[in-house]
Amino acid sequence: MTNSTTDQHRILVTGGTGKTGSRVATRLTQAGHPIRIGSRSAQTPFSWEDRATWPAALAGVHTVYVAYQPDLAVPGAPDAIRAFTAAAVQSGVRRLVLLSGRGEPEAVECEEIVQGSGLEWTIVRCSFFAQNFSEGAFTDYILAGEVAMPNGDVPEPFVHADDIADVAVRALTEDGHQGEVYELTGPRALTFAEAVAEIAAATGREIAFIPVSRTDFVAALTEYQVPADAVSLLDYLFGTILDGRNSKTADGVRRALGREAKDFTEYARETAATGIWNIQG
Repeated sequence: MTNSTTDQHRILVTGGTGKTGSRVATRLTQAGHPIRIGSRSAQTPFSWEDRATWPAALAGVHTVYVAYQPDLAVPGAPDAIRAFTAAAVQSGVRRLVLLSGRGEPEAVECEEIVQGSGLEWTIVRCSFFAQNFSEGAFTDYILAGEVAMPNGDVPEPFVHADDIADVAVRALTEDGHQGEVYELTGPRALTFAEAVAEIAAATGREIAFIPVSRTDFVAALTEYQVPADAVSLLDYLFGTILDGRNSKTADGVRRALGREAKDFTEYARETAATGIWNIQG
């Protein structure tokens, strides 16, 4: 296998239809990089739950973007990352970029597996995604005009998924990012209540933030028919990670890209302009 950029399927994008993976895939394609989408529905199917799909997805691949689903914090994630990394090495992969979570002990274990793999590696360690309000479990809350969450007074420097994708693409396609741990956040921390207020201002709608217990939060997510694994993950995040430990901003976006991170206000305004938060009559 050569290292020519003309190699077909050179870059495997796991989670290629997700929040970050879809953005990474789009950027790579627009820049002319041959890619393979790692998803169950892809021409060459890939599933984290079915390890038999891994060899074909990795065949002919030089570089991999690893976005583990549903999250590195879930049970079994380290075992999966260990096995996948070994499969990547065996297949001839040279470089791996891992999407990681900020303040998650389980994610740190996965990072250490990648760092000890012998591959060229970059860690993209992220705060809570701003896009969870528009492409995730909280979209229905915004549409309903009532966001009920625990920890409403805990600041979080929400990171824009575009920033994550831009950093990941640099690390996937350029030299100079190997061995780096980029901790990505927005430029300032907002509480969830303040974030909801920003969205309300951007949409011109009344959207209330209601602080609730974790028990009531889980019950409400279940009522909105959020998948059980996503409910469990969000309960874990609000009960463990979103306790203030991650409130400080970090400079990963500036270090990787040479520019400032996108602000939540910008996210709210550009997302409102798409109409995704409009109430259908």
